[in-house]
Amino acid sequence: MWTKARKPAGTSDDLTAFIDEGSEIEGKYTFSGTVMVNGKFHGEIQSSDTLIIGEKGIINANIRAGTLIVSGELVGNVVASDRVELKGGARVFGDLEAPVVVLEEGVLFEGHCRMTNVKPAGSKPADSTVVALKR
Repeated sequence: MWTKARKPAGTSDDLTAFIDEGSEIEGKYTFSGTVMVNGKFHGEIQSSDTLIIGEKGIINANIRAGTLIVSGELVGNVVASDRVELKGGARVFGDLEAPVVVLEEGVLFEGHCRMTNVKPAGSKPADSTVVALKR
């Protein structure tokens, strides 16, 4: 009879790992699940799941991920298989490639954006691919 309320994706309870401010990491990082970075990272990040760069996060890396959510600073190129979301105070310097890209008001983005198609060849075209600029 008791039902557990489902929390929105990206909440701290859903995190597989959390790299807090004060941490500095260099190298290649691969993971499964949802990871949030609020520290400094230099190198390469690869996952088919979700990477969240928090407001305090400073990342200098090329990233391949399923979903990328950025609130902090990112210097590097991104290839996402699902989506990229740049939140209000995000600072991104590099190229983005994803089927869905969302930019909120207040984002600083310097680079190229390439919208990719997730549908296999020969299938019906997608109803819409969205680039949303929120106010």
